[in-house]
Amino acid sequence: MIIPAIDLIQGKTVRLYQGSYDKTTEYQQTPVQLRDLYAKAGAGLLHLVDLTGAKNAAERQLELLTTLMQNAPLPVQVGGGVRTAADVDQLLSAGASRVVVGSVAIREPETVQGWLRAYGGDKIVLALDVSINAEGDKTLPSHGWIEESSITLEQVLTGFIAAGAKHVLCTDISKDGTLQGPNLALYAELVQKYPQIQWQASGGVGSLADIKALKPTGVAGVILGRALLEGKFTVEEAIQCWQDA
Repeated sequence: MIIPAIDLIQGKTVRLYQGSYDKTTEYQQTPVQLRDLYAKAGAGLLHLVDLTGAKNAAERQLELLTTLMQNAPLPVQVGGGVRTAADVDQLLSAGASRVVVGSVAIREPETVQGWLRAYGGDKIVLALDVSINAEGDKTLPSHGWIEESSITLEQVLTGFIAAGAKHVLCTDISKDGTLQGPNLALYAELVQKYPQIQWQASGGVGSLADIKALKPTGVAGVILGRALLEGKFTVEEAIQCWQDA
């Protein structure tokens, strides 16, 4: 599945480079325009990231998110600053099909395991983004890519799978926003080790060839952000490439 992404800061469409707020690019298209464009092109799912809310949950762009999600022409998964069960409830009530949970899953895995049991695996997407060191360890930054941790992806996955996790969005941070190609070996390894998970690949896709190369890894979906915003290809072309691969 092709999953277009829209990142939001103060109501504007933006992209960060490798997760850095200091390296932000703002785009002219409004979030609503992009949502409708991507839906019309045939996307089966939209990925929203509230970067303002990720920095400060008290400043969540709830009005905009509600506008984008309620009566939307396609299902929406949304994340950014989700720290409590009340946040999950709020976003589901605002129209989200799934809520993306990131940093809190690393800091408080037992809490998030409880959410998986309470809401069900189809309502929660775990954003387990990795920084791969020289030894090949997949460590998980614990606060929006800002604070490093020694916790590895494998260490947390076992508990989440036992709690009913079904969807994991995994980004190789070093690839994010670079358009230099995804980490194919990473996704092939994860799909092989954890076939019960629907993996979403994110980071580095800059061409249709990158999408074609991801298909054999077995990932369930590909998140596309900067490449679409900068016209490297269209959603229609991406969907056709995925289907033909």
